[in-house]
Amino acid sequence: MRQAAGGRTKYVFVTGGVSSSLGKGLTASALGRLLKCRGLSVTMCKLDPYINVDPGTMNPFEHGEVFVTEDGGETDLDLGHYERFIDENLHRDSNATTGSIYSAVIAKERRGDYLGKTVQVIPHVTDEIKERVARLARDDIDVVIVEVGGTVGDIEIVPFIEAIRQFRRDVGRDNVCYVHLTLVPYLAPSGEQKTKPTQHSVTELRSRGIQPDVIVCRSDQPISDGLKRKISLLCDVPIEAVISAVDASKSIYEIPLVLHDEGMDDFVCKVLRLEGRTTEVDLAGWETLVSKVEEASDKVQIGIIGKYVNLPDAYLSVVEALRHAGYYHGAQVDLEWVQAEEVIGMLAGNHLRNLDGIVIPGGFGERGIEGMIAAAGYAREHDVPCLGLCLGLQVMVIDYSRNVVGIERANSREFEHSTPDPVIDLMDDQAEVADMGGTMRLGSYVACLKAGSQVAQAYGEQVVSERHRHRYEVNIRYRRRLEDAGLSCSGTSPDDRLVEFIELPGHPFWIGTQAHPEFKSRPDRPHPLFRELVRASMARAEGRLPRLLALDGSLGAGD
Repeated sequence: MRQAAGGRTKYVFVTGGVSSSLGKGLTASALGRLLKCRGLSVTMCKLDPYINVDPGTMNPFEHGEVFVTEDGGETDLDLGHYERFIDENLHRDSNATTGSIYSAVIAKERRGDYLGKTVQVIPHVTDEIKERVARLARDDIDVVIVEVGGTVGDIEIVPFIEAIRQFRRDVGRDNVCYVHLTLVPYLAPSGEQKTKPTQHSVTELRSRGIQPDVIVCRSDQPISDGLKRKISLLCDVPIEAVISAVDASKSIYEIPLVLHDEGMDDFVCKVLRLEGRTTEVDLAGWETLVSKVEEASDKVQIGIIGKYVNLPDAYLSVVEALRHAGYYHGAQVDLEWVQAEEVIGMLAGNHLRNLDGIVIPGGFGERGIEGMIAAAGYAREHDVPCLGLCLGLQVMVIDYSRNVVGIERANSREFEHSTPDPVIDLMDDQAEVADMGGTMRLGSYVACLKAGSQVAQAYGEQVVSERHRHRYEVNIRYRRRLEDAGLSCSGTSPDDRLVEFIELPGHPFWIGTQAHPEFKSRPDRPHPLFRELVRASMARAEGRLPRLLALDGSLGAGD
């Protein structure tokens, strides 16, 4: 295994026990932010035990959002948390799955790289896992934080636990810190917090050869000093290494401050012998962000018209981008989850009239599309601010083609292969291939914005770069008809062949982008499109009540 450059890079491995969804990703991200606030350079990685090569073809109801990196990696949604907290662009090597690791090992065996040896989990698979971690080390990286997905005790996680056990031996004891998350539940009948799940979890981890350096105790109320002493004694860690991580009250962005107050970053730096390389922790900027969250007083209601709204994690980055924009404007963004298949019925009952703004996010497949098209048309006709993302742009184009241009059977070839008017079509007329990612446009692409357009004003520049994840595009053969009817193709690829942004001049905010700008939003630096959507939605909210009174004659003057 390649050693860390000059022994400079340190490694933190974050594991979890007792239960899934304890918050390993958020804890790892918060620790990364704290280390950055101490002047250290940080990168992050997720090791996922599932056998899929990547989450790109996984059902959003199974996996949630697929996060896309600048270089086109389709990765776990935790990488979105990593980027938002440490404010660093990650890459496809920042996510490794069992499927990708075994694929690499099998490819090496087929090439003869193992010289005819019997290929086994140890050392070949574990060596591949270690190599995935080690390749993240660079001369300019102080700390690599690695989250190991799954729960200690799962059968799928065993090779990963063995690999990170070996890793400390390979790079040196002072270069690795093991952080373990556990659950300390509160049992109402007895009125007590119970440490037994933590004890069993640590025992399981130790049976695999890893003694945790830090134990992070997740609970809905603080862990007492007495319980910390008990966990310290029974799990063989110093009492200052037992961290109480209580549920954040208002925002996940409170977590770095909670962990800092518990002394977690101090102890991790001590374990890694980093004291001489750190500066005084500077949390002023992060504290200002958390204060904005707490002080937000205005309210704005945004509807997300989606296909996967029963699992909000499917739109995690969209939700966070809206919240970031709300923080910027001092507003609480209240989300209204609207199932796309129900939109037409809701419009008949005028149930969307209370929305201040609408987001139509990305997705694949035919289900719910007519509802999304209807929502885009409703926003267009009633001056409701609307932002379409990827598929959202496509349904906006279909709506405009049908209901303004007069192309009655306009559709996407994705939804109606035999449509006579495919205003949305496969890019470059490519045929479908067996590999589901074969025709995808993935990663960062440049777009040129029309001078004076709403999008150019929002960005403050005319050349921008955004991340993409899609297979279909606006059909260039229909562009002239759309523009002649009043739609502005306000951003295109540098060769002017692909439509990247659309907008409707004269509308408060009816903008679509073929990209996924939500992936680049940061809590202290909201994405321009989300920032301006919330601004327009707030302006609508300020004048909404008189309109509602006018719409509903049953409301009297005294109501």
